[in-house]
Amino acid sequence: MKKVFLLITVTVAISFGIFIGRYSGQFTGGAEKAEKKPLYWSDPMDPQVRRPGPGKSQMGMDLVPVYSEETKAAGTSEGIYISPAIVNNLGVRTAPVRKGTLTRGIETVGYIEPNEKKISHINSYTEGWIEKLIVKTLEEPVKKGQLLFQLYSPMLVNAQEEYLIALESKNQHLIDASYKKLLAFRISDQQIQQLNKTRKANQLINVYAPQDGIISTLNVREGAHVQPETEIMSLVDLSSIWMDAQVYEDQATWVKIGEEAEARLPAFPGKVWKGKVDYVYPQVDPMTRTVKARFHFDNPEVILKPNMYATVKLLTESKPDVTIIPIEALIRASEGDHVIISLGKGRFDARPVMAGIESGDQVEILSGLNPGEQVVVSGQFLIDTEANLKSSFQRLEAPKGKSNEDPKK
Repeated sequence: MKKVFLLITVTVAISFGIFIGRYSGQFTGGAEKAEKKPLYWSDPMDPQVRRPGPGKSQMGMDLVPVYSEETKAAGTSEGIYISPAIVNNLGVRTAPVRKGTLTRGIETVGYIEPNEKKISHINSYTEGWIEKLIVKTLEEPVKKGQLLFQLYSPMLVNAQEEYLIALESKNQHLIDASYKKLLAFRISDQQIQQLNKTRKANQLINVYAPQDGIISTLNVREGAHVQPETEIMSLVDLSSIWMDAQVYEDQATWVKIGEEAEARLPAFPGKVWKGKVDYVYPQVDPMTRTVKARFHFDNPEVILKPNMYATVKLLTESKPDVTIIPIEALIRASEGDHVIISLGKGRFDARPVMAGIESGDQVEILSGLNPGEQVVVSGQFLIDTEANLKSSFQRLEAPKGKSNEDPKK
């Protein structure tokens, strides 16, 4: 019985000793933690906000304490140290620096315009009256050689009579002169040949369509009096169209005449039109700081209409084996471009870089980064602000450090 009691006593003593040994470190650690005093309390969503004691931020979140070890580590190691709690609340994301091929491309929005090289304006070359109007509605399609209207003009009747008199005189000089006069009045060769056969002047002169197209403007009705300066109607051929788009001035040098382009329209999902750069305008818009570029696209089905909006994508030369980072990681400032790199374990560093061409959401880095490094792509501006603040505090604290030095040294 005594042996059993002794065995139980020894077992309890050993267990109590193990318990004390296992948790004594936590007890003492908790006491040490309690003895530490934070230097200040920081807003987890805005590190610039610092308070002397605990409390709530403007967003209702608890302020985070910052201890002396954190600031000391930030001053004795490369870069700056951000509390893991703050890093987590900021939602900091990183992306690797990598090597790849970068295609310098431009994507912008354009609108469709008629091809001005395929617009015909119909005028009368003499005073007269529209006796019969064949084409009477806007947007009406017409074919080349189709009769548009008939014009009565006393001057044109007299020109035909002169030509007939010249034919009867058999004077070749008079015939040639009167024939050229008819051509100058834009009397069709078809009617001149008819005049040769019938030897009778036509009271009405037929005016035919000079090209395929649609009636884009119609300014007269039957019986209207017209002068040479009167634009009777105009035709536009939409089998090929222009597309005008705005390009930022720093990208204007990328656009070359003849380069291929793609266009997509919301009205036709999934359909892609292939075209080329037709012209780059020489002036910059002072309000938008853009340059207008003109693209040429074929439209054989005539489904692209003037004033439609489209997304235009222009692909230029590719650059292989370049250092690439997401463009959102790049911080542009007056003193130069830089990025925030992650050193791991809550440490970050601001690194100056030289940026090259941009393509979509990627940017080329000419110097300052090596493949495999991690750049911050979210929350980098707040980290950059924290770095600037700590640099300012270090400059302010430098004189204090000097005053503590031994004056004899």
